[in-house]
Amino acid sequence: MTLCGIGDEAGNALESQLAATRRLGWTAIEARNVQVAGFPKGNLHEIPDPAFEAAVEQCHAAGIQVYCFGSTIMNWAKRVTDPFDLTLAEVGRAIPRMKRLGTRYVRIMSFKPEETEARLPDAVIERVRDVTQRFLDAGLQPVHENCMNHGGMSSQHALQLLEAVPGLQWVFDTANPVFNTDRRGPLPWKRQDPWEFWTQVRDHVTHIHIKDARWNPARNDADYTWPGEGDGAVRRILSDAFARGYDGGISIEPHMVAVFHDAGAAAQDDTLRANFVEYGQRLEQLIREIKAS
Repeated sequence: MTLCGIGDEAGNALESQLAATRRLGWTAIEARNVQVAGFPKGNLHEIPDPAFEAAVEQCHAAGIQVYCFGSTIMNWAKRVTDPFDLTLAEVGRAIPRMKRLGTRYVRIMSFKPEETEARLPDAVIERVRDVTQRFLDAGLQPVHENCMNHGGMSSQHALQLLEAVPGLQWVFDTANPVFNTDRRGPLPWKRQDPWEFWTQVRDHVTHIHIKDARWNPARNDADYTWPGEGDGAVRRILSDAFARGYDGGISIEPHMVAVFHDAGAAAQDDTLRANFVEYGQRLEQLIREIKAS
Protein backbone atom coordinates (compact mmCIF):
# COMPACT_ATOMS: atom_id res chain seq x y z
CA MET A 1 0.00 0.00 0.00
CA THR A 2 1.32 3.43 -0.95
CA LEU A 3 0.22 6.48 1.05
CA CYS A 4 0.50 9.80 -0.73
CA GLY A 5 -1.38 13.04 -1.24
CA ILE A 6 -2.44 15.36 -4.04
CA GLY A 7 0.44 17.79 -3.90
CA ASP A 8 -1.18 21.19 -4.40
CA GLU A 9 -3.38 20.54 -1.36
CA ALA A 10 -0.14 21.02 0.63
CA GLY A 11 0.81 24.28 -1.04
CA ASN A 12 1.30 25.94 -4.38
CA ALA A 13 5.07 25.63 -4.34
CA LEU A 14 6.46 22.18 -5.07
CA GLU A 15 8.87 22.81 -2.20
CA SER A 16 5.91 23.02 0.21
CA GLN A 17 4.34 19.88 -1.25
CA LEU A 18 7.53 17.87 -0.85
CA ALA A 19 8.12 19.22 2.66
CA ALA A 20 4.65 18.10 3.79
CA THR A 21 5.18 14.67 2.26
CA ARG A 22 8.52 14.25 4.04
CA ARG A 23 7.03 15.51 7.31
CA LEU A 24 4.58 12.61 7.14
CA GLY A 25 7.40 10.19 6.42
CA TRP A 26 5.85 9.31 3.05
CA THR A 27 7.91 8.68 -0.06
CA ALA A 28 5.31 9.35 -2.77
CA ILE A 29 3.15 12.18 -4.02
CA GLU A 30 0.27 12.55 -6.48
CA ALA A 31 1.34 15.51 -8.60
CA ARG A 32 -1.30 17.89 -9.94
CA ASN A 33 -0.47 21.61 -9.98
CA VAL A 34 3.08 22.64 -9.14
CA GLN A 35 4.91 25.94 -8.95
CA VAL A 36 8.68 26.04 -9.17
CA ALA A 37 10.86 29.12 -8.80
CA GLY A 38 10.76 31.41 -11.80
CA PHE A 39 7.67 29.87 -13.39
CA PRO A 40 3.91 30.22 -12.89
CA LYS A 41 1.90 27.39 -11.34
CA GLY A 42 0.55 24.79 -13.72
CA ASN A 43 -0.29 21.13 -14.08
CA LEU A 44 2.76 18.89 -14.22
CA HIS A 45 2.09 17.96 -17.84
CA GLU A 46 1.52 21.60 -18.87
CA ILE A 47 4.39 23.58 -17.32
CA PRO A 48 7.32 24.53 -19.60
CA ASP A 49 10.15 22.03 -20.08
CA PRO A 50 12.65 23.96 -17.88
CA ALA A 51 10.06 24.11 -15.08
CA PHE A 52 9.39 20.40 -15.43
CA GLU A 53 13.09 19.56 -15.27
CA ALA A 54 13.41 21.70 -12.14
CA ALA A 55 10.47 19.77 -10.66
CA VAL A 56 12.13 16.46 -11.50
CA GLU A 57 15.32 17.57 -9.75
CA GLN A 58 13.41 18.68 -6.65
CA CYS A 59 11.53 15.37 -6.41
CA HIS A 60 14.72 13.35 -6.82
CA ALA A 61 16.58 15.46 -4.26
CA ALA A 62 13.74 14.97 -1.76
CA GLY A 63 13.58 11.23 -2.39
CA ILE A 64 9.92 11.53 -3.37
CA GLN A 65 8.36 9.42 -6.15
CA VAL A 66 5.52 10.80 -8.27
CA TYR A 67 3.07 7.94 -7.83
CA CYS A 68 0.33 9.38 -10.05
CA PHE A 69 -0.20 12.30 -12.42
CA GLY A 70 -3.37 14.17 -11.46
CA SER A 71 -3.84 15.26 -15.05
CA THR A 72 -6.36 17.67 -16.54
CA ILE A 73 -7.12 15.21 -19.35
CA MET A 74 -10.86 15.25 -20.18
CA ASN A 75 -11.59 16.76 -16.74
CA TRP A 76 -14.57 18.76 -15.43
CA ALA A 77 -13.37 21.89 -17.23
CA LYS A 78 -13.53 20.20 -20.66
CA ARG A 79 -16.45 19.17 -22.85
CA VAL A 80 -16.63 16.45 -25.45
CA THR A 81 -17.47 19.12 -28.05
CA ASP A 82 -13.98 20.61 -27.61
CA PRO A 83 -11.49 19.75 -30.39
CA PHE A 84 -10.03 16.31 -29.63
CA ASP A 85 -6.59 17.53 -30.72
CA LEU A 86 -6.42 19.48 -27.44
CA THR A 87 -6.87 16.27 -25.48
CA LEU A 88 -4.37 14.33 -27.57
CA ALA A 89 -1.81 17.09 -27.09
CA GLU A 90 -2.19 16.76 -23.31
CA VAL A 91 -1.73 13.00 -23.58
CA GLY A 92 1.32 13.54 -25.79
CA ARG A 93 2.90 15.81 -23.18
CA ALA A 94 2.02 13.57 -20.23
CA ILE A 95 3.44 10.28 -21.53
CA PRO A 96 7.14 11.25 -21.83
CA ARG A 97 6.99 13.14 -18.53
CA MET A 98 5.51 10.14 -16.74
CA LYS A 99 8.29 7.98 -18.16
CA ARG A 100 10.90 10.54 -17.12
CA LEU A 101 9.63 10.34 -13.54
CA GLY A 102 8.94 6.60 -13.48
CA THR A 103 5.24 7.24 -12.83
CA ARG A 104 2.83 4.44 -13.65
CA TYR A 105 -0.61 5.95 -12.98
CA VAL A 106 -2.40 8.90 -14.56
CA ARG A 107 -5.78 10.20 -13.39
CA ILE A 108 -8.15 10.99 -16.26
CA MET A 109 -11.83 11.85 -16.55
CA SER A 110 -14.57 11.84 -19.20
CA PHE A 111 -15.64 15.45 -19.83
CA LYS A 112 -18.26 17.55 -18.06
CA PRO A 113 -21.87 16.57 -18.87
CA GLU A 114 -24.55 19.08 -19.74
CA GLU A 115 -26.74 20.27 -16.85
CA THR A 116 -29.49 17.68 -17.29
CA GLU A 117 -27.59 15.08 -19.30
CA ALA A 118 -28.11 11.51 -18.12
CA ARG A 119 -26.71 9.45 -21.00
CA LEU A 120 -23.15 8.36 -21.67
CA PRO A 121 -22.57 9.60 -25.25
CA ASP A 122 -20.80 7.40 -27.77
CA ALA A 123 -18.37 10.25 -28.48
CA VAL A 124 -17.26 10.25 -24.83
CA ILE A 125 -16.71 6.48 -24.86
CA GLU A 126 -14.73 6.70 -28.10
CA ARG A 127 -12.46 9.43 -26.77
CA VAL A 128 -11.86 7.75 -23.41
CA ARG A 129 -11.11 4.50 -25.25
CA ASP A 130 -8.61 6.26 -27.52
CA VAL A 131 -6.85 8.04 -24.65
CA THR A 132 -6.77 4.87 -22.53
CA GLN A 133 -5.20 2.86 -25.34
CA ARG A 134 -2.51 5.48 -25.92
CA PHE A 135 -1.43 5.27 -22.29
CA LEU A 136 -1.62 1.47 -22.24
CA ASP A 137 0.48 1.27 -25.41
CA ALA A 138 3.11 3.34 -23.57
CA GLY A 139 3.07 0.91 -20.63
CA LEU A 140 1.16 3.35 -18.39
CA GLN A 141 -2.09 2.88 -16.48
CA PRO A 142 -4.95 5.41 -16.75
CA VAL A 143 -7.38 5.52 -13.82
CA HIS A 144 -10.73 7.28 -14.15
CA GLU A 145 -12.06 9.30 -11.22
CA ASN A 146 -15.71 9.49 -10.22
CA CYS A 147 -16.13 13.25 -10.30
CA MET A 148 -18.15 15.85 -12.20
CA ASN A 149 -17.87 13.92 -15.46
CA HIS A 150 -19.83 11.45 -17.57
CA GLY A 151 -18.34 8.38 -15.90
CA GLY A 152 -19.16 9.86 -12.51
CA MET A 153 -22.87 10.43 -13.17
CA SER A 154 -23.69 7.23 -11.22
CA SER A 155 -22.21 3.83 -10.49
CA GLN A 156 -24.16 2.52 -13.48
CA HIS A 157 -22.50 5.05 -15.79
CA ALA A 158 -19.12 4.12 -14.30
CA LEU A 159 -19.65 0.44 -15.02
CA GLN A 160 -20.86 1.22 -18.53
CA LEU A 161 -17.67 3.17 -19.21
CA LEU A 162 -15.44 0.50 -17.68
CA GLU A 163 -17.10 -2.20 -19.76
CA ALA A 164 -16.75 -0.16 -22.96
CA VAL A 165 -13.10 0.80 -22.43
CA PRO A 166 -10.76 -2.23 -22.17
CA GLY A 167 -7.86 -1.73 -19.78
CA LEU A 168 -9.31 1.29 -17.98
CA GLN A 169 -9.13 1.18 -14.19
CA TRP A 170 -10.70 3.35 -11.49
CA VAL A 171 -9.59 5.84 -8.85
CA PHE A 172 -12.39 6.05 -6.31
CA ASP A 173 -12.96 9.35 -4.52
CA THR A 174 -14.86 8.82 -1.26
CA ALA A 175 -16.39 12.32 -1.01
CA ASN A 176 -17.32 13.08 -4.60
CA PRO A 177 -20.62 11.14 -4.34
CA VAL A 178 -21.61 13.40 -1.43
CA PHE A 179 -22.04 16.40 -3.74
CA ASN A 180 -22.70 14.70 -7.09
CA THR A 181 -26.21 13.77 -8.18
CA ASP A 182 -27.14 10.23 -9.17
CA ARG A 183 -28.31 10.74 -12.75
CA ARG A 184 -30.46 7.61 -12.93
CA GLY A 185 -34.19 7.94 -13.32
CA PRO A 186 -36.30 11.08 -13.66
CA LEU A 187 -35.55 14.50 -12.20
CA PRO A 188 -35.11 15.66 -9.51
CA TRP A 189 -32.02 13.52 -8.90
CA LYS A 190 -30.89 12.62 -5.41
CA ARG A 191 -27.30 12.76 -4.17
CA GLN A 192 -25.14 9.70 -4.74
CA ASP A 193 -24.42 7.14 -2.03
CA PRO A 194 -20.62 6.70 -1.57
CA TRP A 195 -20.97 3.14 -0.26
CA GLU A 196 -23.25 2.03 -3.10
CA PHE A 197 -20.90 3.55 -5.68
CA TRP A 198 -17.89 1.88 -4.07
CA THR A 199 -19.46 -1.57 -4.01
CA GLN A 200 -20.20 -1.38 -7.72
CA VAL A 201 -16.74 -0.30 -8.90
CA ARG A 202 -14.43 -1.75 -6.23
CA ASP A 203 -13.31 -4.65 -8.43
CA HIS A 204 -11.85 -2.07 -10.82
CA VAL A 205 -10.25 0.24 -8.22
CA THR A 206 -6.45 0.49 -8.16
CA HIS A 207 -6.18 3.91 -6.51
CA ILE A 208 -8.25 5.68 -3.83
CA HIS A 209 -8.68 9.39 -3.08
CA ILE A 210 -9.52 10.08 0.54
CA LYS A 211 -11.55 13.17 1.25
CA ASP A 212 -14.67 13.49 3.37
CA ALA A 213 -17.62 15.87 3.40
CA ARG A 214 -21.20 16.58 4.38
CA TRP A 215 -23.74 18.20 2.07
CA ASN A 216 -24.83 21.62 3.30
CA PRO A 217 -28.24 22.52 1.79
CA ALA A 218 -28.03 26.09 3.08
CA ARG A 219 -24.84 26.64 1.07
CA ASN A 220 -25.84 24.27 -1.74
CA ASP A 221 -22.34 22.92 -1.43
CA ALA A 222 -20.25 20.46 0.55
CA ASP A 223 -18.52 21.15 3.86
CA TYR A 224 -15.25 19.21 4.01
CA THR A 225 -14.22 17.34 7.16
CA TRP A 226 -11.40 15.26 8.59
CA PRO A 227 -11.33 11.69 7.20
CA GLY A 228 -14.02 9.54 8.78
CA GLU A 229 -16.02 12.50 10.14
CA GLY A 230 -18.22 13.17 7.12
CA ASP A 231 -20.69 11.24 4.96
CA GLY A 232 -18.10 9.78 2.58
CA ALA A 233 -18.20 6.34 4.29
CA VAL A 234 -14.41 6.54 4.54
CA ARG A 235 -14.02 4.10 7.43
CA ARG A 236 -16.48 1.61 5.92
CA ILE A 237 -14.91 1.79 2.46
CA LEU A 238 -11.34 1.41 3.73
CA SER A 239 -12.40 -1.45 6.00
CA ASP A 240 -13.93 -3.22 3.04
CA ALA A 241 -10.95 -2.48 0.80
CA PHE A 242 -8.47 -3.91 3.31
CA ALA A 243 -10.67 -6.95 3.94
CA ARG A 244 -10.60 -7.58 0.20
CA GLY A 245 -6.79 -7.36 0.15
CA TYR A 246 -6.44 -3.88 -1.31
CA ASP A 247 -2.78 -2.85 -1.48
CA GLY A 248 -2.80 -0.02 -4.03
CA GLY A 249 -2.39 3.72 -3.64
CA ILE A 250 -4.29 5.84 -1.11
CA SER A 251 -4.02 9.57 -1.73
CA ILE A 252 -5.33 12.33 0.55
CA GLU A 253 -7.20 15.34 -0.88
CA PRO A 254 -8.29 17.35 2.20
CA HIS A 255 -10.10 20.24 0.46
CA MET A 256 -10.50 21.79 3.93
CA VAL A 257 -8.40 24.93 3.44
CA ALA A 258 -8.57 25.69 -0.25
CA VAL A 259 -10.68 23.81 -2.76
CA PHE A 260 -8.80 23.13 -6.01
CA HIS A 261 -11.82 24.11 -8.13
CA ASP A 262 -12.08 27.53 -6.40
CA ALA A 263 -10.02 29.91 -8.51
CA GLY A 264 -10.33 32.59 -5.84
CA ALA A 265 -8.83 30.48 -3.05
CA ALA A 266 -5.60 32.05 -1.82
CA ALA A 267 -4.59 30.17 1.31
CA GLN A 268 -0.96 30.50 2.24
CA ASP A 269 1.33 27.50 1.75
CA ASP A 270 2.09 27.19 5.47
CA THR A 271 -1.63 26.86 6.27
CA LEU A 272 -2.16 24.35 3.49
CA ARG A 273 0.89 22.38 4.53
CA ALA A 274 -0.17 22.19 8.19
CA ASN A 275 -3.65 20.98 7.23
CA PHE A 276 -2.21 18.42 4.81
CA VAL A 277 0.12 16.99 7.45
CA GLU A 278 -2.59 16.74 10.10
CA TYR A 279 -4.97 15.17 7.58
CA GLY A 280 -2.37 12.56 6.68
CA GLN A 281 -1.69 11.82 10.36
CA ARG A 282 -5.40 11.41 11.03
CA LEU A 283 -5.71 9.04 8.07
CA GLU A 284 -2.80 6.97 9.36
CA GLN A 285 -4.52 6.71 12.76
CA LEU A 286 -7.79 5.72 11.09
CA ILE A 287 -6.00 3.00 9.13
CA ARG A 288 -4.35 1.69 12.30
CA GLU A 289 -7.76 1.51 14.01
CA ILE A 290 -9.31 -0.31 11.06
CA LYS A 291 -6.51 -2.85 10.83
CA ALA A 292 -6.51 -3.39 14.60
CA SER A 293 -10.18 -4.28 14.50
